[in-house]
Amino acid sequence: MRSFETLLAAAAVAATTLFTAATATPARAEDAVLASIAKTGTYRVGVDATFAPFEFSQDGKKTGFDIELVEAIAKELGATKGVEWVDIDFKGLIPGLLANRFDMIASAMYITDERRQVVAFSDTYYPGGLVIMVKAGNTAITGPESIAGKTAAVQIGTKSVKFLKDNYPTVKVVEVETNAEMFGQVETGRTDFVVTGKPAAKLYAQTHPTVKVLDKQLTTEDYGFAMRKDNPELVAKVNAAITKLKADGTYQKLIDKWFEAKK
Repeated sequence: MRSFETLLAAAAVAATTLFTAATATPARAEDAVLASIAKTGTYRVGVDATFAPFEFSQDGKKTGFDIELVEAIAKELGATKGVEWVDIDFKGLIPGLLANRFDMIASAMYITDERRQVVAFSDTYYPGGLVIMVKAGNTAITGPESIAGKTAAVQIGTKSVKFLKDNYPTVKVVEVETNAEMFGQVETGRTDFVVTGKPAAKLYAQTHPTVKVLDKQLTTEDYGFAMRKDNPELVAKVNAAITKLKADGTYQKLIDKWFEAKK
């Protein structure tokens, strides 16, 4: 899961790059990005397209929730020619942003205090976190309040393991190697429920009606688009675009398509 990325090495690079970028960028860089969009018709966005359903490649083309949402945002910003995607490994996204290789990160990135020290985030565009998955017909487990004493399947090495042991000590934790094994545990009734990240759970439940993801989450960790701190006008316009897309129904259509399996 991308929430487990430790950006310690990247942060060290970013700190150095931030100084270089700050000294090389015009005083009104926030206007420069928008001026560039107006001039070129394109919006430069960094992405590591390896994390379905947010961003991934299919038939040689980038697709996913983030991809389609950013394309809609770009139109609101006036990018008549669309998005210029810059492919880069996840750990290099923040250094790349600060080095002006692109003007926004759209790559299922959690908003954290550590990252806020070097970048500015948009408003939350998707609430992630740990969720509970059960068999479709399970009525005994309705949320976090009803998992005590039950058996949970989790993927070894993920934050789900520690979270359950720290917060629900009476839950019997069954650790497995892969997501497929984990989901299979609950589908076959070997465990009562699964605890995993919301995106992975939602994606699996789309094509497996034998399971369901409960609405009540165990934790909430917000996803945001990252921009440079000297781009406050750009941040404001991206936030305004997100608000508009939520108001006109575009955002909900994307949620339904990528997370709720509504066609």
